Amino acid sequence: MSYTVSATDLGNVRFNEIETINSVLQNIAVILSTPKGSVPLYRDFGLDWRHLDRPINVAKVMMISEVREAVERWEPRATVQNVSFSVDPAQPGTLIPTVEVEISLE
Repeated sequence: MSYTVSATDLGNVRFNEIETINSVLQNIAVILSTPKGSVPLYRDFGLDWRHLDRPINVAKVMMISEVREAVERWEPRATVQNVSFSVDPAQPGTLIPTVEVEISLE
């Protein structure tokens, strides 16, 4: 079964999530919303922002591989099926990564 997760899905973060699927989805949302280098002792966690200030079509291409690699590295229970982006109308030029993933419970 596939699930869709966005960088904006951080509404109710639970540090002790019991249900595996919710835990994986929450972890992916955290990965998508964390800039690489911002977590002490885990400087490689999150997404690299080297695409910042690039044209949107260039930034999208750069971010697709970054999103796939980060999710594969930091949440091995999920397999990325698709990466897409939405734009926040309140913040023009801001890309919000959204991934479609399949979750392996084994």
